[in-house]
Amino acid sequence: MDKSRLELKVGLFVLVGLVLLAVGIIQFSKGTSLFRGTYELRLHAVDVGGLQNHSGVLLAGVQVGNVSDIQLAPDGKSVTIILKIYKNYKIYHDAQFVIEQSGFLGDKYVAIIPTENQLPLLTNNDSVECEPPFNLQAVARSAAGFIERIDETAKKLDTSVSDLQRVILNERTLTNFSVSIGNLRLFTEQAIGTLNDINAIIATNGPQAGLAVSNVVLFSQELNKFADSANALLATNGTDISTAVKNIESSTETLTNLMADLQSGKGLAGELLQNEQLSNNVQTIANNLSITTSNLNRLGLWGILWAHKSPDTNPPGPARSPRGATQ
Repeated sequence: MDKSRLELKVGLFVLVGLVLLAVGIIQFSKGTSLFRGTYELRLHAVDVGGLQNHSGVLLAGVQVGNVSDIQLAPDGKSVTIILKIYKNYKIYHDAQFVIEQSGFLGDKYVAIIPTENQLPLLTNNDSVECEPPFNLQAVARSAAGFIERIDETAKKLDTSVSDLQRVILNERTLTNFSVSIGNLRLFTEQAIGTLNDINAIIATNGPQAGLAVSNVVLFSQELNKFADSANALLATNGTDISTAVKNIESSTETLTNLMADLQSGKGLAGELLQNEQLSNNVQTIANNLSITTSNLNRLGLWGILWAHKSPDTNPPGPARSPRGATQ
């Protein structure tokens, strides 16, 4: 019995030693120690991206602690990462916490990036926000969708090019385009010939063209002088011109009133126009006056007086006009 108990005690001792050795190896490999003081920080992140318990916490590349626990929030939308930080490392509240990866296929760890190192310092059980890690699978999914969109765009572009070749780059269109290019070339040759002719005309008629331009310039100068004179005349005689215009307007108004009176029968002229008998009498007087002036021009004043003094041989009757008066 004593031998059996001794073997049992030896076995338990060996087992406990192996366990302690394993725990020491694990702790040593993670850079932690059972005899160093630590304080906790609680990180809040949307996704840990493969971060495991006992992962390292690095500050500027130096391990300052490890991940002690990872807890999923009750709503399942976030994760709380509990960090064990050695007490001899101080972390400022403006530091950034990022989940990164060692190499392309290495282990994940929590990186602490210092910024301005502004006080206060983070203490036990403080909560900070952590940026989510780079998700290669999400990027691959996004890239796959982007590639699909590029493929669809390439198909649409290929269809557009086919339609372009069918509608625009057909044989008829290319023929018409070739004819248009030929016509354009002919037009440019004719235009160049015309320009050459114009240059020749200008070269041979340069003096005449210069003289014509000089005459145009001289005429424009004289025209400017005439305009200046007219402006000066208007400026110096503006009052007289305004008065003359007003007089013309007044005379026009008076003449208009006179014509209105004539048409309405007012005044002597109006009565003559309106009274037919008076108009006939005036016409008769005018005829007799015309006959008298004609006899006066033909016989003279003494001939008319002599005709009135001669004895009247004619029988009584209506009075007769002088000789040649009646026709």
